[in-house]
Amino acid sequence: MSGRTLVAGIGNVFLGDDGFGVETVRALSAHRLPDGAEAVDFGVRGVHLAYQLLDGYDTLLLVDATARGGEPGTLYLIEPEGSDGPGGAVLDGHHMSPDAVLALLDTLCAGTGTAPPRRTLVVGCEPASVEEGIGLSPPVAAAVPRAARMVLDLLHGETATPSRALRRTP
Repeated sequence: MSGRTLVAGIGNVFLGDDGFGVETVRALSAHRLPDGAEAVDFGVRGVHLAYQLLDGYDTLLLVDATARGGEPGTLYLIEPEGSDGPGGAVLDGHHMSPDAVLALLDTLCAGTGTAPPRRTLVVGCEPASVEEGIGLSPPVAAAVPRAARMVLDLLHGETATPSRALRRTP
């Protein structure tokens, strides 16, 4: 990836596997990221993520639990469709999904004259449980190092295109 890239770990560590993004960004802290890339644990602070993106990033790489019907621990690389433009954001700082963050970003960009990231990717993991509780389930915990490697590969340009699902490896 070229230009400035923000890797955003999102999720609620008090809801089991929803903490996947946060844990993956923690795992990335043990690695040197390429120049122009930064990894930040945003947790449930979606409004902060939207405002940070106003600083100008070419690529946003969201890391989050993503229920798509696969086996728990399945990793996905997703390139979301473009947004419908400004106006659809509901501002609720405690319940902002990635869709709501991107809609808020469009609204903020329209109001400030800044540009959103040109590309957004999601590294997602199929959760086993997002019920109250601290800690990841075993299959999701096992996916964290693989997800960190996927992010590093993306940052170094070794994985260029999203796929439907990247199945768990033993």
